[in-house]
Amino acid sequence: MYYRLIIATFMSFVFLIGCQTATNTSNENMDEGEIPKKPSETFQSGGYTMLGEKDRLGFIVSENETFQPEQGQKYMWHLWGSEEELDGSFKVIGIHEEGEKTTVVASKDLGGPNNGADAHTPSIMSLPKKGIWTLSAYVGDELFDTVTIEVE
Repeated sequence: MYYRLIIATFMSFVFLIGCQTATNTSNENMDEGEIPKKPSETFQSGGYTMLGEKDRLGFIVSENETFQPEQGQKYMWHLWGSEEELDGSFKVIGIHEEGEKTTVVASKDLGGPNNGADAHTPSIMSLPKKGIWTLSAYVGDELFDTVTIEVE
């Protein structure tokens, strides 16, 4: 009976470690994987149209907005998550479809709830050239989520 308990405990431990490793691996490589071929979808929150992943990450865009290279625009980022996930500074790294990386939003503190989101922060974004860009958003050192845009 005692051996069954030890074996069950050991198997549970191995299972949990395996799940944690798989989760970490996918998050660590998310921003370095294949760049999606089409921009993220828009959604509504707090009366605004946002681009990103509903109930996770997005920024306010105007209807039929186009992104132009080297033109800085103000965007309000919105994040949905637990207090633990939203504890830390916010930054965004842009990854071009050809692999070029650039810091899009330097480290900023997150503000509280806004427009239905759990946290928000304003930013000025500018991307250097045309193409598909994946915007990898980090809170602290952890990848939070990504948004894909096309710079025309």
